[in-house]
Amino acid sequence: MSSVVVDFAKEKEEGYKRIFARPPLLSSVATQWDGILTAYDYMPPGETPEISVKQHGIGIFVDLPQPVLAERFIDGQFRREYVSPGDMVVVPADTWHRTRWTLAGGVIVIGLEPKTFTQTVDETVGCDRIELIPHFATADPLVQQIGLALKRALENAGSGSRLYAETMTTALMVHLLQYYSAQQLTLPIYSGGLPYPQLRRIVDYIQAHLDQDLSLRDLAAVVQLSPHYFSQLFKQSTGVTPHQYVIQRRVERAKELLKQTQLTLADVARVVGFVDQSHFHRHFKRLVGITPRAFLKQVRSY
Repeated sequence: MSSVVVDFAKEKEEGYKRIFARPPLLSSVATQWDGILTAYDYMPPGETPEISVKQHGIGIFVDLPQPVLAERFIDGQFRREYVSPGDMVVVPADTWHRTRWTLAGGVIVIGLEPKTFTQTVDETVGCDRIELIPHFATADPLVQQIGLALKRALENAGSGSRLYAETMTTALMVHLLQYYSAQQLTLPIYSGGLPYPQLRRIVDYIQAHLDQDLSLRDLAAVVQLSPHYFSQLFKQSTGVTPHQYVIQRRVERAKELLKQTQLTLADVARVVGFVDQSHFHRHFKRLVGITPRAFLKQVRSY
């Protein structure tokens, strides 16, 4: 079997097909997620060619009926291992590897752009030379939960989930920095939340830009913090993540518009920043307890 070099940034799903000989069931290619490609597939037994990928690769194994016997070469090292649900592997960028597995199962594949990873590391700990270490199958509940969260975002159409995906990706990169790198680094600890002037500034910014596809990096830049520390301090101040806060504000703004204007449901969804009515309907019902249409009927019956 011939060797294959893949660059997800250029090849997108074609690169995935060159590895696994089929397109994934779910993919982030159509989204505006920055610095990351995420895909999910339920794969029959098989094997990959010997591959080297230009992105840092994380494979998370899910939907396995039982532990699966796999044979894996990573950077010249061989291991025959049983892979259990929730296990993950780490393959740094430009590392040659090959895998063979014996049972069908689900896998979430995450490709992180080295440039994005290096930028996040530099902003977080002030170091731009970090070496990720290859890891064979390892149980890591946090990485599993991040992978499943990204898969759910793809299942919900992916679009409009940029802020959520960036939050999950940032958490993943910081976790890899702490536990899967050659360097022993200690992260600074910030507590107490954002100072009130910064909190006021970011709250006002979010309110003024609800109709836009907000990015975590853009929000962090408003208060001149790294995305990682901004997320931490914002949650300490508000009790929710930036993504959760934006959704709450969009729903509250939608309620105001439904009460005060004659806009249609589709127009309201667009004005407050939901990419379509299905996203609007889902989040509105989750937070308000009734659908937007039922709420509209209530307020316009008076």
